Amino acid sequence: MSIPNTSSDIVIFGAMGDLAQRKLFASLYQLERAGLLSQESRIIGVARHEEDTASFTNTCEASLQKYIKADELEPEILARFLDKVEYCAVNFTEAESYQNLKAILDQSAERARIFYYATPASIYGSISRNLTRSGCTNTNSCVVLEKPIGHNLQSSNEVNDQVAEYFDETQIYRIDHYLGKETVQNLIALRFANPLFGSQWNQSHISHVEITVAEKVGIEGRWGYFDKAGQMRDMVQNHLLQLLCLTAMDPPDDLSADMIRNEKVKVLKALRPITLEMCNTHVVRGRYTKGVLEGNPVPGYMDEEGANPDSKTETFVAIKAEINNWRWAGVPFYLRTGKRMPEKLSQITIHFKPQPHFIFDESQRHLAQNKLVIRLQPEEGISLQILNKDHGLNKGMRLRSESLNLNFSQSSEQNRIPDAYERLLLEVIQGNQYLFVRRDEVEHAWNWCDQLMGHWANDTKPPQPYSAGSWGPKASDLMLIKDGNSWHEDQ
Repeated sequence: MSIPNTSSDIVIFGAMGDLAQRKLFASLYQLERAGLLSQESRIIGVARHEEDTASFTNTCEASLQKYIKADELEPEILARFLDKVEYCAVNFTEAESYQNLKAILDQSAERARIFYYATPASIYGSISRNLTRSGCTNTNSCVVLEKPIGHNLQSSNEVNDQVAEYFDETQIYRIDHYLGKETVQNLIALRFANPLFGSQWNQSHISHVEITVAEKVGIEGRWGYFDKAGQMRDMVQNHLLQLLCLTAMDPPDDLSADMIRNEKVKVLKALRPITLEMCNTHVVRGRYTKGVLEGNPVPGYMDEEGANPDSKTETFVAIKAEINNWRWAGVPFYLRTGKRMPEKLSQITIHFKPQPHFIFDESQRHLAQNKLVIRLQPEEGISLQILNKDHGLNKGMRLRSESLNLNFSQSSEQNRIPDAYERLLLEVIQGNQYLFVRRDEVEHAWNWCDQLMGHWANDTKPPQPYSAGSWGPKASDLMLIKDGNSWHEDQ
């Protein structure tokens, strides 16, 4: 089944929630502004409480004014976009309530119906069942699932089984918004379109790889949710492992969805399991304490509102991951993610091995390796650190480290880089699944994470403390130092 790039009904469950109001409607507006929504497409917001369309469009307009830059909010386009928006009150768990939705859906059998579940995963099954039994679906329907899907392999399988009872795998789009970022997609082009990197992308030429996803924010009032999830479930199981797969996968036979996802699954299957003995050498768990961020004091995790004094939940994880295959044998992949860190930063750093024979000043040997830094945020781009001769008559053959930078926002002919959700929604409309996660990817990722979290469940020690505004526990630095390495920002 493929959804044609024509008119469609885009139905957003949880339309009054933060995700919908902050990201989804803003992204759909940008697609309208770019001329990528057909004239006949409709956007139907679905939520539980009674409200009319006029009131709902006022809410959407206020959100667009809040989350979209003023110079991008064009009155004519805004009016045209809001004219596409409708509202329908539905009790998600009551089948009879779905007749309200059926009554306003276009009844054409050919018209695409996109159902976006911006709701807790626990009701994905109920929504899928009620949509189908009430006659809201047709042969051209698909569903979009937000992460996290479950909290472990078992619960993930339960949710996926419930949805799969009513939709086949070609109709299911599991979102990881990191995969919609321009730089993540450019990683495929960088690796497979450039012989310079393609021929060097293996254990013979790369010493180690870092993947960092750092957040400045703390819990932001989500203590109840986050304490049940932790940084491992919230970030590692999805975002970091997806980035690892795209960095480490072998070249796919072509750019079709299944070819790309087949190669990602091979990486997940090749991940070396973290044993109990390895927990002390390959893993660091941390939790932020009070500190200073941007000159302002911030509370520790256990001081946040609603804190549970018996909590063992981590807000920081660093892992030395290893991939047991020919391409990556002996190359550590250092994964790191945490909250209340000095800056918001997502990047992949590839460390190339130095030349075997160094002919320059021995005191500069520590400079003798190239680094490729792939930045996902805050500014998407790529930089390659190289060595050059220091300029000047009296410098001799002294070396200096310089960077060749490609900043996407500056190099692009467009004035803006599209948000990840814009691209992902467009791919759903066009029926392309290559930026979405297949079920077996989810299962292998959970299986690897579950093994590690199973060791933690029997550990009575709390996570190691780190001050808010720092880069995590000192043990995270020591884990790399023991290998003769260091995190990129420390160099």
